[in-house]
Parts: sequence; structure tokens; C-alpha cells
Amino acid sequence: PNEVIVDININKNDKVKVHKIYIDGNNVLSDRQLQRVMKKTNEKGKLINLFRQKKFVESDYRDDLDRIIAKYNEKGYRDAKIISDSVVKYDDKNVDVYINLEEGKKYYISNIDWVGNTVYPTEILERILDIRPGDVYNQKLLNKRTVEDEDAVSNLYLNNGYLFYHLYPIEKNVTGDSIALEMRMVEGPQATVNNVIINGNDRLYEKVIRRELRVKPGQLFSKDDLMRSAREIAQTGHFDPEAMDIRPEPNAENGTVDIVFGLESKANDQVEVSFGWGQTGLIGKLALKFTNFSIKNLFNPSSYKGIIPQGEGQTFTISAQTNAKYYQSYSISFLDPWFGGKRPNSLSVSAYYARQTGINSSYYSSNWRNPYGYNYWGSSNYYNDYYQNSYENAYDPNKVLQMIGVTVGIGKRLSWPDDYFTFQAEIGYQWYYLKNWDYLYYMNNGTSNSLTLGLTLARQSIDNPLYTRSGSIFSLNLQLTPPASLFGKKDWKRLSEEGNNGSVEAKKELYRWIEYWKLRFKSRTYTPLTDPAGKWTLVMMTRADFGLLGSYNKYLKTPFETFYVGGDGMSGSYTYATETIALRGYENGQFTPWTREGYAYARVGMELHFPFMLSNSTTIYGLTFVEAGNAWTAVKDFQPFNLKRSAGAGVRIFLPMVGMMGIDWAYGFDTVYGRKGGGQFHFILGQEF
Repeated sequence: PNEVIVDININKNDKVKVHKIYIDGNNVLSDRQLQRVMKKTNEKGKLINLFRQKKFVESDYRDDLDRIIAKYNEKGYRDAKIISDSVVKYDDKNVDVYINLEEGKKYYISNIDWVGNTVYPTEILERILDIRPGDVYNQKLLNKRTVEDEDAVSNLYLNNGYLFYHLYPIEKNVTGDSIALEMRMVEGPQATVNNVIINGNDRLYEKVIRRELRVKPGQLFSKDDLMRSAREIAQTGHFDPEAMDIRPEPNAENGTVDIVFGLESKANDQVEVSFGWGQTGLIGKLALKFTNFSIKNLFNPSSYKGIIPQGEGQTFTISAQTNAKYYQSYSISFLDPWFGGKRPNSLSVSAYYARQTGINSSYYSSNWRNPYGYNYWGSSNYYNDYYQNSYENAYDPNKVLQMIGVTVGIGKRLSWPDDYFTFQAEIGYQWYYLKNWDYLYYMNNGTSNSLTLGLTLARQSIDNPLYTRSGSIFSLNLQLTPPASLFGKKDWKRLSEEGNNGSVEAKKELYRWIEYWKLRFKSRTYTPLTDPAGKWTLVMMTRADFGLLGSYNKYLKTPFETFYVGGDGMSGSYTYATETIALRGYENGQFTPWTREGYAYARVGMELHFPFMLSNSTTIYGLTFVEAGNAWTAVKDFQPFNLKRSAGAGVRIFLPMVGMMGIDWAYGFDTVYGRKGGGQFHFILGQEF
């Protein structure tokens, strides 16, 4: 009683698309130029609109009409207007759009007067505005130079405490095609920061966040300091940059402002469990990375959150990788970005041990390579002991490489040339033991040592470590050992000749202490191609890298620390004490096979990044790329413009407990040592720089 059931039947039909756009009354801008201005209303069937929206959406269409008028205003046509517009049905699935314009006349600026400015003289404001009498009256440019740009007039005031400042451009006089502007300013008092409030933090000790902030109570308000504080918080990796809500709350009555940092914590620790298949079977890796470690609470179990002490923002990493008897690698590292807690001086300590055995020469003719006994005439014979034979034939305990290394580093943030620069110095010791190790050209048996000094000058100004929209990264690293041989009295030429003739003792003497210098430069730049303040920003990334490995003594060319170039850049377990360099579109190490070790390399590239998902728990973006690179066996052969090319596409996925991973498909266009790159799939684990 007193109730009814209502059934609603909907026939949504097909989406309606735009068949044709007809524009009338335009003389200054062509139909094609105006249709390019319309971002969301596009004709179907045109190749130029392949990746643009073709469906007709009323709200998007109205926004596009506003964009047309804004484009005319940008060209100086202040009076441009749309006289009429209509949307007419073409058929059941398409509509035609008719737009009738009146462009009006083009206006110029006749004069600019400044009123109300007492803090800065008119000459300074005119120089910053950079718009002069006689220029076209470009309303978009006027807004950029007064409000939007980093060096706009408003930022001159906002960066010096004038939070209550306002600027009103007034068209004071319009005569013919000329407009006189009056820039009316209300400067107001300078605002002092009262409170800095941090909300949403449940991971770090609050002092760890506050030490990164550039805004502090008692200081004058600065927009640049506020934006830099947001960047520094994002760089810690403990909070979601996309969900960050930072806002000033001004109090005009007492001339103060409260700064509220609304943060959203995200998991930043990582657990890597990975498996791969190599020549000698399954390779397993387990790595634990704790990014919020607290070493001072290590012996205070009551402060633990979970299984480890947390809260100080220190990084502790431990990893193990093994292939049973064939390969074992263990490493441990610790990083404190604020060693001592008072200044941003970092301390890093790391150590590693690796042991690898070689492949028995009988392996290459064994059933591992031919498990079913196929011969050239097509007959076969199945071997029941396939796996046992392959294991025994592959493993050779008489071919061994062992490495131990320890490194201690101190870093410091610099204030010159600007405060994005850092400098780091490291001292490291490496020990190498080789027994019948045929995979290095210069040394096969004996024990080697190296004592290294590493110096790194770097600059990093990116806005977001996961999906970067703007900024750059540059790094210049010099690593060198003491040139002990230059002060010795040994006959290095004779020892080198004897070593080349097969003398094991001569080689042991040559490489008892390794000597080299190693220079590396790496760079990345990120340029937003669409609105950098938007969430779905299209970004162009460029890269340029090179590395040089030289010696003080021409007879002591180091067998270690060479460059292993080509492929995915992840084949560290089989690179025999070298540095891996990715170059997609080619096989791992294709540029530096045995006897052609890399002592120089160069790599350049461009990537176009486009986001699919940017959330607290997951970041996913796609990329297309072109890149080129090469490697050389000596520094003197370095030719940075003689590069091998490739291109491809891929995807990157960041998961909090796993980190960054992805897959690329690339095609190598050139031939390297008789093999063309061709199509290659590359699996990526971790972020590379």
C-alpha cells in the first residue's frame, strides 16, 4: 500500500562523434589553426587527430569555445567574440559543428603606469614585467608575467613576505587600437610565519621532516621556500607527492601566516624476491631495503615498529643472491642523510662479498646444449641423466673469482653555485682473488688489491622521484687509485711482455695493486610538455652519459672496473667485476664481449613519459624512447658521435614493497661485432641513473 515500483529503461545509443567543424568569420587565424586550439572537440577521420578525442561532449565543447577566444586575446584581438554557434545532427552517430566569429581589431599597448608601489621602484617592476609600450596587447602573456612565471612580478613580492599583495591590471584608456594600462598595486604588510603544522605523518619522527623544511616560525613568508619544502618532503619517499596538500593560512589582523603541510604516508620499504635462469640454472635473489631505519634505537626494542627500529629516515639494505655453488653474492649498506642530526651531511657505509665459479670447457659439448642427442640427420636419443650431466659438466670448482669490498663515504650539501648541489667523497678497498679465471683478458690467476678515492659532484632538482615532471639530475664522478707504479723502480715493460707471453708470476706482480682513474658523467633532464601542475603531465626526458677508464702506466691497464655495455643493465652476477651499462635493443654485453672489454662508453637518449596511474599505492607510466650508444676498448678510441641506434617502448610500475620494475621492447638498428641488435625484450628491476 502507498508504494509503486518504477522501472527506468534507457537506450543510451552510440557515442556521438564530430563529423565536421565549420568556422566562419575568421581571417587572422585559419580553420586549421583554430581546430588545433580546440583540445577536446576534433573531427574524426583525420590522421592528425588519431590520438585526440573525437566524441562530442557538451562541456568540453564549451571549454573549447573559450580557448578560441583566449587564442585571439593572446594575438591582441581583445574584442574577439563568438556571434553564434550550433551543433547539428549529421546522422545517428555524428554531428556537425558551426561556429561564427567576429575577430575585431588588433590592439597594442600605448603606455604602462604603475600605481601604489612603494617597496620596489617602477624601473625594477618594468624590467621584470618585460612588456613595453608598442607591444601587442597579449592578455595571456600579461597574466604570465604578473602571476604565473617563476620570475613574475607577484613572486618578487611573495618571496619577500608580501603574502597580502595584490596586483590589478586596469585598462585605463582605450583609444583606437591602443590601450593604456594602469598597474594598481596593493602591497600590504609583510607576513611572518607563525606556526608550521604537519598533519598525516605516522612514519617519521617529526624532527626528521622539520629539518627538511625551508619555512620556519619567525621567518618572513616565501613562496619559493614553501615550494622547495614540498620538494624536499617528496624526495624523502615517505609521503605520496600526488596527495600532498600544502597551504598557507594567513591572518590579516596580525600579519602572520600558518603553514599547514597535509601529508599522506606511504610504504617505502622494499622486499625484492626475484628468480632468473642462466647458463647454470636457477638464480635467486632476496633483498630487504628499510628506508626509515633508526640505528640509535637498534638496542632499544621498545621503540621498534615491526621487526626493526624506525623513525630516523636512515636507509639500511641487505641482500643475498645465489646460484648454489656457481654464484654467491652478499651485500650490506647503511646511509644516514643527516649524520649527527644537525646538518645535512651524509654518512654511507657499505660492504660486499661475491664468489663465482666458471663453466667447465666440457659443458659446451655436453648434453646441456644437446639434451636429446639430436644430430644433423634428425635422429635422437633421450638421456635419462640429462640434469645430472648438465650440472656436473657446467660446474668447474677450479675456476674461481672472489671479491670483497668496503666503502665509506661522507657527503655534504652545497650552497654554491646553488643549494641543489651536493659533494661526496668516498674511500674504498677491494680485494680480488682469481684462480684459472679465463673470463678476464688481462689477468687469470692471483690476488689483486685496490685502494680508491671517489669524488662526486652532483646536482638534483627533480620534483618527484617516481613520476618526475620537471627538473634535472647531473652527476660528475672521478674515481682514482694512488699511482704507485710511477714512483716504483720495477721494469713494468718487461713484466708486461712476460705476462703477455703467458707468465703467471709476471701477471701476479703486475696486478698485485690495481691502478686506474675512472671518470663518469651522467645527466637527465625532464621537461613537461603539458601543464606541469596537472596530474597527467606528458614529460620529455633526455639523457647523456659517458664513462672513461684510463691508467697512469700504459703497461698497467686494469682488468677490473671496466664497462659492460648492452642489454638491460641488470646482468651484474655475470659481469666479472665490471660496471653494467644498459643499452636497449641489443643483447647483454654485446658491445663489450671477451677480449673487447669496455674502457670507454657513451650513451644518449630521449624518452616520452605518459602516466596511466598515479596513486599512493601504485605508480604506472608508459614510455617510448630512442637512444644510441657505443663502447670502446681504449680511452684514445673514444668517439662520442659514433653511436649505435635503437628505439622502442615500455612500461614502468612502482609498488611500495617491490620498488620500480618494468619491461621494454626495443629494436636495435645496427650491427655490433657481426650481430644485429634486432628486437629485444628487457626486464627492468629498480631505478637506473
